[in-house]
Amino acid sequence: MISFKADAVAVSLSGLCLVHCLALPVLGSILPLTSAVAEAEWLHKALVMLAVPVALLAFANTRRTLARWIFGSVATLGSTLLVAGAFVEPWHASEPQLTVVGACCLAGAHLYRWQQHQH
Repeated sequence: MISFKADAVAVSLSGLCLVHCLALPVLGSILPLTSAVAEAEWLHKALVMLAVPVALLAFANTRRTLARWIFGSVATLGSTLLVAGAFVEPWHASEPQLTVVGACCLAGAHLYRWQQHQH
């Protein structure tokens, strides 16, 4: 049951990252107040600090099979991209792209894992 909840939380966090990266800049052009939220560095770092431990928890609760290797590889790639976008200063200009791809990788990994548990 813990793994199901971890996957559900992880997919939700990934979706939140995507909404933040894709929708807030558009809203910021219409409503200037949302622009401040879209550019808040602390929010990016906080979301990463939530997403990575959830991915690690889910990985720890995955049986040692091919599914764990696939999940672990894709989740590690996604987590690395999120961390690089939020914390590696030279890559700051590419943060939205890194975050979108990283969040998609994490969501995909958790959806794959979730689907594996359904069988």
